[in-house]
Amino acid sequence: MNTYFITGIGTDVGKTVASAIITEALEADYWKPIQAGELEHCDTKEVELLVSNKISKFHKNSYALQTPMSPHAAAEIDNISIDLKHIKLPKTKNNLVIEGAGGLLVPINDKSTILDIIKPNYKVIVVSRHYLGSINHSLLTLNLLKDKGFDISVIFSGNEHKTTEDIIKKITDVKVIGRIDEEPYFDRNVVKAYAEEFRDNL
Repeated sequence: MNTYFITGIGTDVGKTVASAIITEALEADYWKPIQAGELEHCDTKEVELLVSNKISKFHKNSYALQTPMSPHAAAEIDNISIDLKHIKLPKTKNNLVIEGAGGLLVPINDKSTILDIIKPNYKVIVVSRHYLGSINHSLLTLNLLKDKGFDISVIFSGNEHKTTEDIIKKITDVKVIGRIDEEPYFDRNVVKAYAEEFRDNL
């Protein structure tokens, strides 16, 4: 069984939809270790709504923080400290999809970042979305993961921007799983269609 860690080049790039698609494609379990804010409409609940298979299980956050901020700051408001030792993989015999918070170097406490949650054997999938500055953010993210020796691939999210995507692929030579287009909406049928399209590339 494999563990897939979904990260992004920043926030609001489409990690949660990508996580739902990969969870559906693999009929995997899903886990978001740290949720900051939106607890009533959190990412775990959103993924659960988008996944239609009956095998996937949705595991409880290690930390569920009240404020939509960087985890280290949200934890301080909640008067707690995030401890890496308390972020333990849920017990499962299934493939597992883990969704990060923000990008790789988002701090979770005074010393650690999201990158420190990722174990060497995880397959890391980076969600990249075009905006002014996204090439730099994509290259920084992908090259950091390459330098650390991770098995990495990328999903492009949003409307196609050929020059951006081409230069990212040329410089990093990273495997591309596919693109999630700017759909009018995402529901179980849309997610299932993408899951079928992406499955063989995972």
